[in-house]
Amino acid sequence: MNIAKATYGYETWLAKHLTLLPADLKRKHQAMAEDVFFFLRATFYRWMQLWPKVCANEARAPRVLAVGDLHVENFGTWRDIEGRLVWGINDFDEVYELPYTIDLVRLAASAHIAIRQSRLRIAAKDACQAILIGYKRGLERGGLPIVLADEHQWLHHMVTGVLRDPIQYWKKLDSLPTSKGRVPKSARRAIERLMPEPGLDYRVAHRVAGLGSLGRQRFVGIALCHGGRVAREAKALAPSACVWACVGKVSERIRYQEALDRSVRDMDPFVRLRGSWIVRRLAPDCSRVELSSMPKERDESKLLHAMGFETANVHLGTRGAAKLILADLGKRPINWLHEAATAMVKATTADWREWRASTRRKRPAKA
Repeated sequence: MNIAKATYGYETWLAKHLTLLPADLKRKHQAMAEDVFFFLRATFYRWMQLWPKVCANEARAPRVLAVGDLHVENFGTWRDIEGRLVWGINDFDEVYELPYTIDLVRLAASAHIAIRQSRLRIAAKDACQAILIGYKRGLERGGLPIVLADEHQWLHHMVTGVLRDPIQYWKKLDSLPTSKGRVPKSARRAIERLMPEPGLDYRVAHRVAGLGSLGRQRFVGIALCHGGRVAREAKALAPSACVWACVGKVSERIRYQEALDRSVRDMDPFVRLRGSWIVRRLAPDCSRVELSSMPKERDESKLLHAMGFETANVHLGTRGAAKLILADLGKRPINWLHEAATAMVKATTADWREWRASTRRKRPAKA
C-alpha cells in the first residue's frame, strides 16, 4: 500500500468515527506536501504501517501505554491547580498500548528531520543519546513532573520567552469566524462544563490548528469572565490510528484520559475527556511550544534530555514498566536508537517525496 492509498484508507475509516471537514483536510494535504517535518506530524497512521516492518526488532520490545504520535513539537506548557507553570507532552490523541521503543524512535526521528532543516543545531547521534539518557534517568528516578517554578530555570527561560503576548493572543482568537453550522450539543455541554462558572454568555468559533488532527471539528467557546476573556476548546476524538493499522479486531476505546491520569504528571485541571471530545483551556501560557519560537541560543542537548525524561513520565504509568524497560535497554546496542530513527526517517522521506510528486501532478496547469 502506497502513501496515497494509505491516506485514503485511513480517512475513510476516520470518517466513520467523526465528522471530517473537507476544507481543513485539504489544508492538511497541502501541508503534507510542503515539508517532511509537517508530513511526519500529519501521518502517524502511515508510521504505524511502516514501523513493524522497518523496525522489526524494536517492535518486539516491552509494551506500555505509549503516546504514539510523539515528536519534538508535541510539548507545551500549562498551569497546574496551584497556578504554577508546567512543561510536558501536549497531545495524547493517538495513545495506545505499544512497544516503549516507538515513542523513543519517533521522537528521535523527528529530531533527525529537525536537524536536517536547521530547526535543531546538534549532531543526530548526540540528539539520540540525549533523549536516551533523559529517558533512562526518568525511569531510574521513578519519574518527576517538570514544574518550571523550581528546578528547571533553564527550561523556564527557554519557553517563557515565547509565551504569547496576551493582547495579540486574544485578538487572534477574537478574529476566528463564528461557527456557521450546527454545533453538536455534546460539544457545547463539554465546553460549558469546563467554563470557570455556569451561565456565561459565550461565542462558538471554528479553529484550525494542529496537523495530525487537522480536518477534525474544533469548537472554541470564547467568553468574558470577571473583566477578561476565557476560552475553552472541544476537539473531536476518534480511536487511535493504531486501531486502523492493526490486523484483526482490537479495542477502539479512547485512552486519552487514562494516559493523563496514569502518568507521573502535574495535571492541567482544565484538560478533560468528555465523551468523544477532549476539552481544554486555551490561554497564552497554555499551548504547544514550537522550536522556531524558542530563543536561538539554547542548550539543545538539555532540551532533548528533558523530552526523554518526560517520555519516561508517561511510560511509568504502566505498572512494572521501569524494570522491564531498563532490562531491555541494557541488551540493546549502543547506537540502536540512532539507527532505528535513521531507518524510519528514510522510509518517511520516501513517502513524502511520493506524496509531493502526486500532489504536483494533480495541480491544474497554468493558463
